[in-house]
Amino acid sequence: MSALKLVGLAGSFNRPSRTFALIENVAGLAAERYGFDNTLYDLTDVGPSLGQTLRRDDLDSRAKKVVDDIVNADVLVIGAPTYKGSYPGLFKHLIDLIDPHELRAKPIVITATGGGDRHALMVEHQLRPLFGFFMSHTLPTAIYASDRDFTDYRVSSEPLSKRIGDVVSEISAFFPLRNQALIAAE
Repeated sequence: MSALKLVGLAGSFNRPSRTFALIENVAGLAAERYGFDNTLYDLTDVGPSLGQTLRRDDLDSRAKKVVDDIVNADVLVIGAPTYKGSYPGLFKHLIDLIDPHELRAKPIVITATGGGDRHALMVEHQLRPLFGFFMSHTLPTAIYASDRDFTDYRVSSEPLSKRIGDVVSEISAFFPLRNQALIAAE
């Protein structure tokens, strides 16, 4: 059985980043549980051509590869830092370069980070509708993490770890045969 592809995208330029740490944690647990082949990106990996392009064809080869990996993934883990109550503009610009049919029916774990609880609904009011437009399957459990959920850019909160475990379990609805094969192999 060949490995399915999970792509994680952190909508942040910062390194290190709590957003990247969060998607890395989710993707790592998913790979451990389902045997996914993971590739993780942030906006720095996309590169400067993102801010200089109006159409996908105008992206440089590095940015085109990131977009191609996103649309060809079997499952996505999307994370965005909260910026003024929503996601950053260049993150949205990257998503705008994807044709809606390319994400149709794709399972997506939506995550976000922010400074405090005030931004917790960003996943529900911003990310879920965004990927609803694409007719993607955003998983029922959305993950929001604040600064206090991390220590040295690592997930350190037990409630956050539980929510991550919950959403990773929900992925099995999309890959039932793989899930049964992995259970049988144990």
